[in-house]
Amino acid sequence: MSSIKDIKSPQAKKSTGSLHPINKTMLFIENFLTEMGFEIVDGPEIETEEFNFDMLNISKSHPARQMHDTFYVNEKSNLLRTHTSPVQIRGMLKNKPPLAFISGGKVFRKDDDATHLPMFHQIEGICVAENINFANLKDLIFNIVQKLFGNKVEIRFRPHYFPFTEPSAEVDILSDTGKWLEILGCGIVNPIVLENCNINSNKYSGLAFGLGVERIAMLKYGVNDIRDFYKSNLDFLKQFK
Repeated sequence: MSSIKDIKSPQAKKSTGSLHPINKTMLFIENFLTEMGFEIVDGPEIETEEFNFDMLNISKSHPARQMHDTFYVNEKSNLLRTHTSPVQIRGMLKNKPPLAFISGGKVFRKDDDATHLPMFHQIEGICVAENINFANLKDLIFNIVQKLFGNKVEIRFRPHYFPFTEPSAEVDILSDTGKWLEILGCGIVNPIVLENCNINSNKYSGLAFGLGVERIAMLKYGVNDIRDFYKSNLDFLKQFK
């Protein structure tokens, strides 16, 4: 049995722990966005179809609602949320514009490969007020991306389709290898979504964006396989102290 003297010896000292790289990335993004005026809100990880799909203008026939994409509980009456957008719906139902908040946390989809996991983290943001337009959205996205990757990063907006925003865009950055890499999605909040939340879409408009935390962490830290973040390999994790 070790004595007190043995425990206090230099050889007995253990290295201190540190934040996981995913937590570090989430905190970095959240701190930056709260400095810009966004409020952090939270919501349940087990959701209803109404909040996860219906209120977001996602049709009954959308592929994301099928069993091969979504983890259902209680014979489809409940599910593990597939994005943090339901938190935005709950926030808009409880608050009147102007409003601006972000929601971050675990989300769940039936994916598993080098760039996807069945559980990962998202941060989504929404701002609703009078006269919000795509120029406001682009300015915000440029600020976010430059904060993450530096002022010299080259950014590209690509037209895209999301049921809950219109118009919508995917945002890419140009990598050191000359390839465009997708990092987030964004758009102007669909008036249908605003009306679903009892917000007058003739008076108010909104912008929204969402990003995968693991993808940002992979780009920032040069990690090629997303699964490395969750193998509990201390040699790997010590790199991010």
